[in-house]
Amino acid sequence: MICVAPFNQKIKKGVEGRRESFTILEKHISEKDKTLWFHCASLGEYEQGLPAFKVLRKHFKNHKIVLTFFSPSGYEIRKNSPIADVVVYLPLDAKQNAKRFINLVHPELTVFVKYDIWPNHLNELKRKQLRVILISAAFRPNQSYFKFYGKHLRQALFAFEHIFTQNEASKELLKSINYNNVTVSGDTRFDRVSSQLEMDNTLDFVEDFKQGKLCVVAGSTWPEGEALLINYINNHASKDVKFIIAPHNIKSNQIHNIQDKLKVESVLFSEKEQHDLKTAKVFIVNTIGILTKIYSYADIAYVGGALGNTGLHNTLEPAVFGVPIIIGNIYDKFPEAQALIDNKGMFSISSQDEFNDILTELIKEDAKRKLAGNNNATYIKNHKGAVDKIIKYLGF
Repeated sequence: MICVAPFNQKIKKGVEGRRESFTILEKHISEKDKTLWFHCASLGEYEQGLPAFKVLRKHFKNHKIVLTFFSPSGYEIRKNSPIADVVVYLPLDAKQNAKRFINLVHPELTVFVKYDIWPNHLNELKRKQLRVILISAAFRPNQSYFKFYGKHLRQALFAFEHIFTQNEASKELLKSINYNNVTVSGDTRFDRVSSQLEMDNTLDFVEDFKQGKLCVVAGSTWPEGEALLINYINNHASKDVKFIIAPHNIKSNQIHNIQDKLKVESVLFSEKEQHDLKTAKVFIVNTIGILTKIYSYADIAYVGGALGNTGLHNTLEPAVFGVPIIIGNIYDKFPEAQALIDNKGMFSISSQDEFNDILTELIKEDAKRKLAGNNNATYIKNHKGAVDKIIKYLGF
């Protein structure tokens, strides 16, 4: 990994960050401190676990919380998270690292989110008889835990005193390997996105841009989805519809590539003060951290990632606002996508023609658009409550 690091900035950040983890922990955690440990693979798992983290933070007011990440995409964005007292990269999963890390942190309770299993760290927690749970877990039959060659990873699962799964299928898979301390709690992301409804989502510049017109918000887009959007905007969009595009990649060359291909007036977030937003057809968001609020202004949403191999991005964020959603056709690892499709609030496409047809239909048919959006909002509302089940199990 160290040899590859100079050629990959993301890997390099992770390598350098892990070198500092023990030093940071030794500086901020003492033997006398009471601690909790929360671990997330990346930013998505952090957002997923956050509703539970917040409740635990309130309950354990006198504990120091250590938050660890595997990926730089999580660490770099949330290294100053108010939920934690110390944020570090989790040292690589070697036995020596695990023993040193657990000795330094000595957590009273550890919470892992979804799927990032570190066998040596987990086995060390079990050896020391320290509590550890896994929340929002989602398992699939093709994973190593359920194969003849997966003994090492399978044993690591038994370090968890309890696993909270997103669905019944995951519980059944765990039972197939004789792990029975399972509760089907659902996905904590439903609690997370539902809390957004209680926040102030006002963005004055979006209101200035939208001007009360129907607005299509395309979030976390990749080039393959952007090509569909650009084609539609250039050739099919009526003058009464506005578009907001929030690319996943906000590097200037990618942003300008989108802008150059558009044949209509567009404006960048970074240049919004110098332009008349009212006259622009397309608003391009070349910043991070505001997409969730922007979804509250959407009449229709497109969520990127499912037309390529990057993985579908968060569809629950627009769904909670009662917005119909369009995605690509590669979503088999995202059970919530299939559920929303079955619930007739989300629509999957695989070609330009399919994209054009469904988007035009949702724009023109008010009743279908509103019904689909209501279906999504109802689905989110009906699937809240995972955090309550986790906290009840923990006894407070």
